[in-house]
Amino acid sequence: MTASEPGTAGGSATGPLPYQLVATDLDGTLLREDSTVSRRSRAALAAVTAAGAAHIIVTGRSVPWTRHVLEDLGYQGLAVCGQGAQVYDAGTGRLLTSVTLDRKLAAVALAKIEAEVGPVALAASRDGLDGEVLVGNGYIYNPELPVIHMTGTDVLWAEPINKLYIQHHELDDDALADAARAVAGDMVGVVMAGQGIVELLPLGLTKATGLSLAARRLGVTAAQTIAFGDMPNDVPMFRWAGHSVAMANAHPDLKAVADEITLSNDEDGIAVVLERLMGAAAS
Repeated sequence: MTASEPGTAGGSATGPLPYQLVATDLDGTLLREDSTVSRRSRAALAAVTAAGAAHIIVTGRSVPWTRHVLEDLGYQGLAVCGQGAQVYDAGTGRLLTSVTLDRKLAAVALAKIEAEVGPVALAASRDGLDGEVLVGNGYIYNPELPVIHMTGTDVLWAEPINKLYIQHHELDDDALADAARAVAGDMVGVVMAGQGIVELLPLGLTKATGLSLAARRLGVTAAQTIAFGDMPNDVPMFRWAGHSVAMANAHPDLKAVADEITLSNDEDGIAVVLERLMGAAAS
């Protein structure tokens, strides 16, 4: 594992760039702390796509929480949303694939988790292009994103969902994820995707699942892919991709499996790496 500024990443070159697919997470990675994409990052992504590579966003956010970011970027390609559950074609506005969480199984898993750690605050992401995010009492969320408040849990199971979110008033995110995985990890996937974001997913679903489907549609292999991320939910994507880059602000678990570490999301860490690759390709 190396720092990103010295040295040059390797990959399977089939064109002017060492990689044909640039996969970026959003929060804590491409997005700065103010939820914007810097001018420098936009320019770097524009340069690599102009040179023939594809940029694909791979995010834990569902499509409704991602669409406004894609529109701001003028993004017309495929996006992997909902931790890999959704492959979305931004150009046509169509949902190409969608994986839902078995609600009966999720209810049993949730009961096992609460029997272990006590009551948790809940939220859920409904399936579909316009699927709402339901938020229960005590659940802390980004106030800039649209939600529907719920007073009871019955509404959680009324319609298909992609995932559940859980929070605990005493346990930190890592401890809650570990506890949930210990008692329900054979029933649901458990990931820590950001501060205050522990998710229950369909078992076996990861960002790598959705990214591999999208890459196949684009005719690109794992070896031709460079991936950027910041949280443990990016680990499967890092293991799938030919080269992986963790942000300086990344979780230690992700840094441990990354091929290199770049600057933080607020310091244009993605652009630093892409500019280096473009410079190497031009030399």
